[in-house]
Amino acid sequence: MIDAAGNFSGFRPLSAPVGLLSEHFSVYVYDRRGRGASGDAPAYTVEKEVGDLAALVDAAGGSAYLYGMSSGCLLAMHAVAAGLPVPKIALFEPPLSFDPDPAFTAAVRDVLTSQGRRATVEFFNRAIGVPDELIAGLPPEAWSVGHTLVYDCLLLETASPELLGAVDVPVLVIDSTGSAGPLADMAALAAAHLPRATRRTLPGEWHGVAGEVLAPALRAYLLGDPD
Repeated sequence: MIDAAGNFSGFRPLSAPVGLLSEHFSVYVYDRRGRGASGDAPAYTVEKEVGDLAALVDAAGGSAYLYGMSSGCLLAMHAVAAGLPVPKIALFEPPLSFDPDPAFTAAVRDVLTSQGRRATVEFFNRAIGVPDELIAGLPPEAWSVGHTLVYDCLLLETASPELLGAVDVPVLVIDSTGSAGPLADMAALAAAHLPRATRRTLPGEWHGVAGEVLAPALRAYLLGDPD
C-alpha cells in the first residue's frame, strides 16, 4: 500500500481498507521516505523511493501487488517501469497532467523555507484543489510531513506518456463518483495511456471511496474473481 501525499502512520485520511483486505492477502503498509518512523536522506530522488519499495517487496517474499493512492500511484508506476517483481497494480485517482510545472515545485520549496511545514501543507493542499473545509480541519500531525510534499511535487514532474507506456502489467485505475472534474479527467488520462489498463468508477466522496466498496473491487481484480 503506497500512501498519498501527506499521508503516513500518524495521519492517513486517504487510507486503504487494510482490515478487509487482510482476510485475503498479507498487507504491508509503511511510512514513505521522510515520514513518521521512516528515515530520510539529504537529497531526494525518485530512484531512492523506488529502492525503498524494492526492499519492501523483497521483505514481503519477492513479489507483491501494489495499490497506490493519489501520488502513491506515480511511485507504483515507477516501480513497475524499473522492473520490480509486481504482477499487477491498482491506482486510485493518479495525479497526471503530462505538463510538468517546476514552478509549482519551486513555490512549495519557497513556502517551506520561508514559512515552515504547516504553511507548506496548507499551500500545497489548496493548490491541488483540496476543499477549504478539509484544510481547516487538518490536525497538527499533518504538518509534520510538510517537507515531504516537495518530494511529491518531484514525483508529479515525472508523470509522462513514456512512464505510463513502460507500465506493462495489468492496471486497475479507480476513481470516485464524488471526484467529478479534474480527478476524473486524470483517471481517464491514465487509463488511456497505460497499455493494459481497466478503469472503474466506484461510488464515493471527493477523493475517497469507503473500504466496504473498495476492498471487494480490489480483491476481485487482484485475484481474478467476479465481484
